[in-house]
Amino acid sequence: MLLCLLLCLPLAFWLGGLWRGAVISRDISAELGQPLPEDFEQRLMVLASAEQVARQVDEHNRQSIKSLEEQIFKLQQDLAFYKGVLAPGSRRDGLRIRSLELQSTDAPRVFRYNIMLSRVGQEDASVDGQLEVFIDGRQSGKKVRLELAELSSEHPQKAIPFEFKHFQAIPATGRFADLTLPEGFVAEKIVVRATVKGQDPLERTFNWLDVE
Repeated sequence: MLLCLLLCLPLAFWLGGLWRGAVISRDISAELGQPLPEDFEQRLMVLASAEQVARQVDEHNRQSIKSLEEQIFKLQQDLAFYKGVLAPGSRRDGLRIRSLELQSTDAPRVFRYNIMLSRVGQEDASVDGQLEVFIDGRQSGKKVRLELAELSSEHPQKAIPFEFKHFQAIPATGRFADLTLPEGFVAEKIVVRATVKGQDPLERTFNWLDVE
């Protein structure tokens, strides 16, 4: 049965393209009020098949990118674990803003970001708090500070809650979230501030991408 199913898939794909080409050809012929060339339906079928293949390739690429991002996240977890958990004696114990990844996209004002938090030490209790992210820059020649909540639908809240023992990525599972800069705004720095109850806020500043 599985073999029959696999053999039927190409046939169904071909018949679907043929049917779609025939329907489109009929509609165009009706609008023009005259018959189309004999090979017109075949050309449409080829175009429809190519379009479907392109969609399948795009989906495959999307899945591949997602898989690579998850692998990178796993490597980041391992690195944070070995640096922070197994070798805590080289630095003061506590929360760390380990990294911020920022990537440009094809859209000129849209960027992808990922933040990694970790903790140095061997305590078993979780650390929980809130994370705030600001983008400093200039607009119309004036200094402006924007909140991430204004720019990203992924994190619409001003303070992003976190709770972890060894490390945590924001957004979760190593994915990347998008942020969109307003028109005319020139970003210069990103300020990440983590606050844990009973402790002084931890702040780290990153330079913005040079995307010019």
